Amino acid sequence: MSRPYDVPLSELRRRRSVKWQQFPPDVLPMHVAETDFLLADPIRAAVADLLERGDTGYAFALELPVAYAEFAANRYGQVVDPGSALLVGDVMEGVYVALGGLTDPGAGVVICPPVYHPFFDVIPRAGRRTVHAPLARDPDTGRYEFDLAALEAAFAAGAAAFLLCNPHNPVGRVWTPTELGAVAELADRYGVLVLADEIHGPLTFAGHPHTPFASVDSDSARRAVSFVSASKAWNLPGLKCALALAPDPAARDRFGPAPNHVSIAASILGVAASVAAFRDGGPWLDGALARFAANRDLLNELMAQRLPGIGWARPEGTYLAWLECAGLGADPAAEFLATGRVALDSGLRFGMEGAGFARLNLGTSAALVTEAVDRMALALR
Repeated sequence: MSRPYDVPLSELRRRRSVKWQQFPPDVLPMHVAETDFLLADPIRAAVADLLERGDTGYAFALELPVAYAEFAANRYGQVVDPGSALLVGDVMEGVYVALGGLTDPGAGVVICPPVYHPFFDVIPRAGRRTVHAPLARDPDTGRYEFDLAALEAAFAAGAAAFLLCNPHNPVGRVWTPTELGAVAELADRYGVLVLADEIHGPLTFAGHPHTPFASVDSDSARRAVSFVSASKAWNLPGLKCALALAPDPAARDRFGPAPNHVSIAASILGVAASVAAFRDGGPWLDGALARFAANRDLLNELMAQRLPGIGWARPEGTYLAWLECAGLGADPAAEFLATGRVALDSGLRFGMEGAGFARLNLGTSAALVTEAVDRMALALR
């Protein structure tokens, strides 16, 4: 067995996370965006050291902003000022606080569905108004792009902010500098604040490097607030830690009514784990990326053999597969669960544009990818 990327199903069944506890044991969970891997050794050691010393008090950012700045320089060639970083509990809580501090009540916030489903919740929870500018999809290739005309119409109508998913979940696009530059030009023209969820930034495939929005040469990029975390790349969501990067001092000053209250939601274990991930977790991450790429190729092969009616555009980033399931109605995930006993995320969770789609998690062993396809094929039969 190739540890840490091949954990037996019997061990995974013992996990207490939502992914492994939400359904009965006869269901194979391939939905929640968690990986089934073991922790990287540096992360395990950092967390164990805190526990051994009883160091489990309130979190303080300590060297995390510096560790992330080093990681961003090495991985993306991006210059990040550690002084621009604000500690938050997780990316979506950071977005919530930013909306409250940087936009007015009732302001329009643009999203591009199909998109990460908490986007639909966080905007109204913050007392703002959701404005849809759906992605454009090529019906032949399945490839998604920004609909710049729809974005411009939303910005011109008075939207205050754009909640950008970069790389994009669930469709797996890694936005290029040219695409992000076009978005930035529109944001410049209409004075729109960009809030960039870049949690999947470390998770891109060869030939598709991540471009942080803040690295684009534009006024809107310099004013943008970006949200980063080790949680997706190193499977740390339960440890609760993220950073909001706000290079504009005015944005930092307005970020939240009580910054200390915001940062206290982060976990001291999450801070230590994130520092270890960004500084010493590179080899583990490279191994995980190789596994994701292998699983992407495996899924493509298995779908051609056993799921000929299902289409997809191979993801450029993330470990998520966005599947178009012709003939299975608006919610194919419900059919896969009922008949095949395999849990995928319903495409409808990502907006009405997700009707007829399902999201499958590739962050697991090759054996479980194969079993998932077998169960899906059973549902199709």
